Amino acid sequence: MADLAKSYSQQKYLLSIIDMFYSIALILIVLGSGLCLSLENFIQQFSLPGYFSTAIFLLIILASYYLLSLPINFYAGYTLEHKFNLTKQKIGSWWLDQLKSGMLAYIILLILISCFYWILSKFGQWWLVVSIFWIVFSVVLAKLTPVLIIPLFFKYKKLEDEALRQRIFNLAEKMQVKLLDVFEIDFSKKTLKANAAFTGMGKTKRVILADTLKDKYSHDEVEAILAHEFAHFQRRHIFKLIAINSLLTLGLFYLLFKTNIYLLGVFKLSSLSQLASLPLVFLYFAFFGIIMQPLEAYVSRRFEREADALALKTTQNKEAFISLMDKLAGQNLADRNPHPLIKFFFFDHPPIDERIKTAKSY
Repeated sequence: MADLAKSYSQQKYLLSIIDMFYSIALILIVLGSGLCLSLENFIQQFSLPGYFSTAIFLLIILASYYLLSLPINFYAGYTLEHKFNLTKQKIGSWWLDQLKSGMLAYIILLILISCFYWILSKFGQWWLVVSIFWIVFSVVLAKLTPVLIIPLFFKYKKLEDEALRQRIFNLAEKMQVKLLDVFEIDFSKKTLKANAAFTGMGKTKRVILADTLKDKYSHDEVEAILAHEFAHFQRRHIFKLIAINSLLTLGLFYLLFKTNIYLLGVFKLSSLSQLASLPLVFLYFAFFGIIMQPLEAYVSRRFEREADALALKTTQNKEAFISLMDKLAGQNLADRNPHPLIKFFFFDHPPIDERIKTAKSY
């Protein structure tokens, strides 16, 4: 099992690295070849209102990127998961999910990009206004995710195991967490991996249990994983992450504001406000994401360790926690002890063996 997990993980890491550099290469080709300028000139022939021009330009860019990235996407998201028996999802269902996620990404990006261009035309210090809008939008999206986005891909129903449901509510009360309710979703239709989440904000806060976890784990183990999720709320990790991401958003747009003039000339673009400059904005996001990923992973690992510690303190059941970690590692084919460089760049949770070692010493 360890060799199988290592092989699966290594292929996932390799595909992530390939996808990362492949995406940057595609953006550079579009910018360097003048394709973005040609596309902008073609759309402007029709004298459409600005909003429609932006919508068409973005649609063509995203559809082209999706088609060019499809081989990597299909292998990573479908072929590899079937190869390692981590899913039984049918090909038709996979394509439907691709369609849904593509449409969702397009709508969200269209809102963000349209507002970006509008703010760019109205404000001198546009980077600050854009940052504030993107931050507020991301918070609203996080609040709406449980009620608008997750139901697009999974079916909800209230947890029918009344004993487990009551136990979760008791745990929530003990850890001073207010819940709307406890739900289970049909995770097994998409993947055989196990997971649980405490998601939403305000009145949308809820526990979501994957059926792949609910049906195969003891009540003690389910309590251990939810104590960890509730610990994130009690330690205010969600709000700290929002603050960190807000600072990163401000940093990114300020960097774009101060340096875009130098790169526009390199790619023979006249202004950031023209449609042909949109791939340049994506390039900033791509490079900034790569640079910041290790920092974000480090902060996330620290928060996860804090959540583990509070969960162990609350439940006083390290045996259930250790058993949970062992089961999750086997079911999800997790890399229990990755190379330090892999951990540094990719891991937003401490490796399983590290978490078990900490629990044993508790």
